[in-house]
Amino acid sequence: MRTFRSSSNTSADATKEAKALSTEAGLNNGYQWTALSVTTVGALLGAIQGSALLIALPSILAELHATFFTIMWVLLGYLLVVTVLTPIVGRLADMWGRKRLYNSGFVFFTVGSLIAGLANPQFHGADLIAGRVIQGIGAALLITNSTVIVTDAFRKGQVGLGLGVNQIAGAAGFLIGPIIGGLLTEFSWRWVFLFNVPIGIFGAVWGIWRLREPVRPLEHQPIDWFGAFSLSIGLFGVLLGLTMLAFPILPQPVIFTILIIGIISLVLFAAIEPRIQVPLIQLRLFRNRLFTLANLSGLLNGIARGAVLFLLIFFLQGPYGKDPLTAGLLLAPFGLAFMLIGPMSGRLSDRVGSRLLTPIGLSISALGLLGLTTINQYTPYWLLAVYMALMGGGSGFFISPNTNAIMSSVEPHTRGAAAGILNMLNNTGQMLSIAIVFPLALSKLPFDVIQQVFITGGGMGNFAAAIPPFLAGLHLAFYLSFALTVIAAIVAALRPAHR
Repeated sequence: MRTFRSSSNTSADATKEAKALSTEAGLNNGYQWTALSVTTVGALLGAIQGSALLIALPSILAELHATFFTIMWVLLGYLLVVTVLTPIVGRLADMWGRKRLYNSGFVFFTVGSLIAGLANPQFHGADLIAGRVIQGIGAALLITNSTVIVTDAFRKGQVGLGLGVNQIAGAAGFLIGPIIGGLLTEFSWRWVFLFNVPIGIFGAVWGIWRLREPVRPLEHQPIDWFGAFSLSIGLFGVLLGLTMLAFPILPQPVIFTILIIGIISLVLFAAIEPRIQVPLIQLRLFRNRLFTLANLSGLLNGIARGAVLFLLIFFLQGPYGKDPLTAGLLLAPFGLAFMLIGPMSGRLSDRVGSRLLTPIGLSISALGLLGLTTINQYTPYWLLAVYMALMGGGSGFFISPNTNAIMSSVEPHTRGAAAGILNMLNNTGQMLSIAIVFPLALSKLPFDVIQQVFITGGGMGNFAAAIPPFLAGLHLAFYLSFALTVIAAIVAALRPAHR
């Protein structure tokens, strides 16, 4: 029977419970750096895989006899699973502990990598998609819990430093991923996945050996099955339906049915979840203005920026005439700026808060996006690099302080739930970005141009007539991203002052 919230539950009770559960064990003997080393392995694993996979796509397409839509679902299926699972993982982290779930993430990611690396051409990529889905389960466990583990391990006032340093690993993985992907693909694209197996095994062993639980898990907490199912079906249905409108693999009536089921599930979740005694999503967290506005600005930033790197890859491999490996390497200014600025802004946010830093970061990103609305096949690379560096530096200036604000504004026993909400909204933004922006940029192009040029690269010499409509759509997509980033900056500036 479902239990409903009693009016006697107060925030004072929650605070008292948090104090009882919280402990300072391990925070005075350098444990924070040990915890950071474990989460760094996970960040490297995911970041290297993401950028290396982009380089391997042409080889995968050829060997598995896969279609363009199959290849797109290799990318989107992973992101969809991560988005749907993160709020559930966050809640379970508060109930069962961060350590075991984080280490389970390494196991899932390793198994998924093995399945993807051994994909059989007879299945035309279906088993590769399955492997990526399992990788997505592992990524949800790793991403959500890594944020909580770092927040638990670092004292208040140093959380931004830890989160910023963790960003270095993600940015470094993004930078070296194309190099690793190019080298491994020379032997076989399969090694882009199999390369993860020893790293995943090492990460699991290292985490089992070194991680602790500075905040004790909640005891005797029921699982909110209604919330878990309704939110999962709702997110899955809405995001899958919107994405399939952009990349259809099913008839339109089926797609609209999926979308309607998702919307109904989200409405039921929103109507009933506030009355659940121990809900999956801690909606009371949104009573905190800082928490609400920080998450809203993160969602808007995700919608604005989620598809930008994909669009840049398409531009570099299309009008700019580069092969996939070169295109991946030319994205380096974004990752370098992100890597340099992220740790500094995180440390600075420990001292001055996020109210000043986050709108500045988003404004810098907006300038980069505005510059990208002017690019064409004749744009000198140094100017393109400046625009990418503005985007990367602005993102680094925003993400660390924003994450610090969200994680530091909640009680220890709700950090898992907060991290789940944070990552769910960020990933939802990215999925919505792809569903909205890709049709703007690609809808006027013939399918054979999309299939041949934007997967295999090498330029549009044989499709010169397609360059003007592609650039027009690309500029429109960047204008939309610019406008959303400006709105996100305004929302970020409305948050209360804090340290």
